[in-house]
Formats: sequence, C-alpha cells, structure tokens
Amino acid sequence: MTATRIASDQQKLLAQLDPALGRLAARGIFRTYRKNTVILTEGEPGDSLFVVLQGQVKAYSTDEEGREVIYGTIVSGDYFGEMSLDGGTRSASVMTVEPTLVSVVSRQGVQEHLEAEPAFAMRLVTQVIRRARGATEKARQMALMNVYGRLIHALEEKGAAQPQQPIELKPVTHQQIASQVGASREMVSRLLKDLERGGYVELGVKRITLMKKLPARW
Repeated sequence: MTATRIASDQQKLLAQLDPALGRLAARGIFRTYRKNTVILTEGEPGDSLFVVLQGQVKAYSTDEEGREVIYGTIVSGDYFGEMSLDGGTRSASVMTVEPTLVSVVSRQGVQEHLEAEPAFAMRLVTQVIRRARGATEKARQMALMNVYGRLIHALEEKGAAQPQQPIELKPVTHQQIASQVGASREMVSRLLKDLERGGYVELGVKRITLMKKLPARW
C-alpha cells in the first residue's frame, strides 16, 4: 500500500471522529495492534493518550494468580490512557480484543491541543470523573455484593433490568462475564445454569438470552 493511500485512509478515519477528538488524534502517531496484544501494563510509567480509530480494547487488572477483573471496554471514537497524564503510573492494563488502530498522542501533544482548544479540557476532566466513578462502583460491588448480585448487575447492564420480551445479549462467554464480576468461570457457569433451569435465561454458544426479570436473590 502506498504512503498516499495510507495517508488517505487515515484522514478518512479521523473524519469519522468527533471533530475536536479528530484534531487531537491528528497530533499523534498511528499504530496498529493485533488481537490480544497488551498495549498498556498496570503500574508502568506512561505519559501518552491513545485515541481508538478502529477496533476495541479492554481495561483490566490481574492478581498474582492470574485472575482478571475487567473495568470496561473502549471502542473506536473513544480514548484511554488519560489517567497517567499527571506523570503517574498506569492505573490499569489495556489489551486489544480485536485488531485495533490507535493514535498515540504524547503528553506534549495533549497539552498543545488543550491550549489550542480549551473547551476540550472540560471533556477530558469529565472523562476522568466518569471512569473514576466507574472504578468506585466496581470496588463497591466487589466489597458489598456477592457473586450472584454482581452477575445480575452485569447481565442487566448488558440487556435490560425488566425486559418486556426476550433480549439476546451481544456475543459473550462465561469467562468474559467472570472477569467482569471478579469470579471464577465455574461459579458463573453454575449460576447461569441455575437461572436457565428457572426459565430466567436461555444459554447458547457465546450467547445468553434474558427471558424475564432476574430475581434479586437466588
């Protein structure tokens, strides 16, 4: 592929972004990552912001035994890495869940963008607050809810709290749900099987269908 063709494709991707975010991404370096590639590692120093142009990534943490907790996913048109722009370490690891193209914007590039477009600063602050609130909610669930409560919260978040008709959730595995709720895959599978026997869900290959309102306790 010629340099001209590559530049043209990049301009098309930038044009699909919110204008202010597109101008920020234009200040960065474009990088492509394969599926299941770790882009950021929790605890490492970092001073760059990543704008997702194509693909999807997940933010997560792991413990010494390799158990994983997923904080959320970030898709094209969004960005990550802003939490370490203060010069601190990365607050979470980030891995691609499909082939992904990002623009890596240095701390200096972000500062120049904020000087040129001060209004973007409020958007950046709002993003930090939103993600901090999400992390606080995740911590609250881990501390105050049992595994079943966290499972129900995750399923309703993906579907609807009170479905009026069966709702098929987007393709998802038991392991992905387990990582989201901070439990073992075996525990999640057992609870889902119990819910299936009760007629609350239908299970398929990477598929869960909510049939009716899930019970608050089990």
